[in-house]
Amino acid sequence: MNAEGVITMLHGAGGTVMHDLVKNYIVKYFSGFSGAEIPLEALDDAAVIGDIVLKSDSHAVKPIFFPGGDIGRLAVSGTVNDIAVLGAEPYALACGFILEEGLTLSDFERILASMRQTCQEAGVGIITGDTKVVEKGSLGGCVINVSGIGKRTEALEKNLNVVKRFRSDFKARWILDSNLKPGDKIVLSGTIGDHGLAVLSAQEGLSFGSGIKSDVKPLNRLIQRLLGEVGGITAMKDPTRGGLADALNEFSEKSNVGILIYEDKIPMRNDVRAACEMLGLDPLEVGNEGKIVMGVVKEKAEEFLELLRTTDEGKEAEIIGEATKEFTGVAMQTVVGGKRIIPRPVGDPVPRIC
Repeated sequence: MNAEGVITMLHGAGGTVMHDLVKNYIVKYFSGFSGAEIPLEALDDAAVIGDIVLKSDSHAVKPIFFPGGDIGRLAVSGTVNDIAVLGAEPYALACGFILEEGLTLSDFERILASMRQTCQEAGVGIITGDTKVVEKGSLGGCVINVSGIGKRTEALEKNLNVVKRFRSDFKARWILDSNLKPGDKIVLSGTIGDHGLAVLSAQEGLSFGSGIKSDVKPLNRLIQRLLGEVGGITAMKDPTRGGLADALNEFSEKSNVGILIYEDKIPMRNDVRAACEMLGLDPLEVGNEGKIVMGVVKEKAEEFLELLRTTDEGKEAEIIGEATKEFTGVAMQTVVGGKRIIPRPVGDPVPRIC
């Protein structure tokens, strides 16, 4: 907490400040529920009770419409993807709207239509919810919470069996941040930084002379295909707030392994790279909403990458590194030689991206 003891924007930005808030305050009061297989204090992307995955995700992106997406598409995709990265298939969603006085009905209907389209892409429905209206102020139009439940699938079981063929000590029932072992390859499904830069351009009225658009999309069907057709996934995250740097540091800390990535293997659009250089941003810390980073057993990594590149979502995928026992934390082999430490960011450099 800062010197004044008040919440700041950094407390919601996905880096060390937000993680400290969650661990030191929220987990302090809500941890210890014995029915959860994955407890709150594990801080994974969703929780497990029996064979059911449960997730709740709130979205306050500003502005509510941005190149490539809107708050409605973001809210559905965010919850669906957090369920999917544990290996589950989402099958029911609940939605809570907090609408600001003055939001036009045409904009609200545009958001609803976008949510319906995203639900159709994901193959999941919104079946209940709630609506509230607050006075006109600084809400930015609306805030949306989407909660969801998911279930185990045959594809998840196939994936776990593949992992066990190459790792006899593997006991996990789900795909968790803590499952990485030295030798696992790190696979990234596509270019980084697109979403954060698209939202920033809308926030600040910037034009980067290009068509940078958000990558926001539901990834559950892609993930189920990867699990069932090749398998070998040990850990998986969607690198949202805090970007790739935060996701990799979570893997490293929870699995107690080092991670070495290679700068020349990280896919990135040239215009995103140029915009980050111009603005002094580290693209590794910029949030994404349509990408996944995965740990894959080394024996299946090339086959896994080959399948991923046949999909629209993964056509620019790369093996960007591997887990190691040689050091702790995350390091990057740079294109100019030498290694650079990649720490967990303080927070995402672009505010209110999700």
